[in-house]
Amino acid sequence: MVYSFALIKHANIRYRESVSRLARYELLALLRSLSIDCDVQCEEAGGAVFLSFESRPLSGDEISYLFRHSSISFMAEKAGDSLLRPLNPLSSAYLPEDLPEVLKYKGKTSVSFTFMMLNIALSLTPFVHSDVPLTVLDPLCGKGTTCFCALQRGFNAIGLDQDHKAVREAGDYFTRYLKFHQLKHSVEQRSETFEKNSVPLTCFTFANTREHYLQHDTRSLVLACGDTASSPAIVRRKPAHLIIADLPYGIQHAPQFGRKPESFTGLLSRALPVWQKALAPGGALALSFNTLTLPVDTASTLIRNSGLQLCEGELFSHFRHEVEQAVVRDVLFAVKTP
Repeated sequence: MVYSFALIKHANIRYRESVSRLARYELLALLRSLSIDCDVQCEEAGGAVFLSFESRPLSGDEISYLFRHSSISFMAEKAGDSLLRPLNPLSSAYLPEDLPEVLKYKGKTSVSFTFMMLNIALSLTPFVHSDVPLTVLDPLCGKGTTCFCALQRGFNAIGLDQDHKAVREAGDYFTRYLKFHQLKHSVEQRSETFEKNSVPLTCFTFANTREHYLQHDTRSLVLACGDTASSPAIVRRKPAHLIIADLPYGIQHAPQFGRKPESFTGLLSRALPVWQKALAPGGALALSFNTLTLPVDTASTLIRNSGLQLCEGELFSHFRHEVEQAVVRDVLFAVKTP
């Protein structure tokens, strides 16, 4: 059976040039998690770009799983050279698609790129087809794009950042969002102790329907304000299945560690070992960064030194791409062996 999936046309023209390549390797990762070993080709037809592949017939659940792909807008079976027979996948969305999109701010990571990291990291774990809600940790969450992507997908999310203003804005936005969509929820303020310091937490408990909320079939968002090294304390009650981290793209990491600017090498040297502790066995890490401020070899070595197993090979060596003039982004993936 030949399948052909149309890609979205990304708004960022510079990034759009890389979408086809990134999308191809994302689809290969998803297919591999379905035990499907095949090639994926990029094709153009009618002004659109398609990813096409030949495989055994896919089940309805498998088609719906592949529809989670970050850049697919249309799915079809291919009959002959030109006939496309549309497929009707079921959406896996737990909350409306506007959740990660509405909040705009300078430096925000692309939502589709965030979903790509989330999808590939999940495909590397034994939890990939779990019916139980998983937990996603962003230990450098800023204003929460990764957390909102995770919640929209139906996962629990934990966001941690030193920037009090960014964390507060993320919490205020989610409060407004829940009220706007009339979603039943509760909010709790508490704290965790890390190295004798108190880390304040805002904990949201909510559900996509009133019935689910009353049945205690809920999801959670925890927003914490503190240093990234406090990650294990934040996930003490519920280890993360996935860690999705997007490093700032400037020369220095902000906010500062203590009173001195901290290099990316210094940040990762102390953060990766504690992120490893925050991961559940079998969990996966996706780390994106600007290669002009942090060399790939340096980041790879730091990941290996942390005790995580770096994912290497053909599938993981093609994510480098230009975002803007001073940002050439790459992504590394790693797993915590059981």
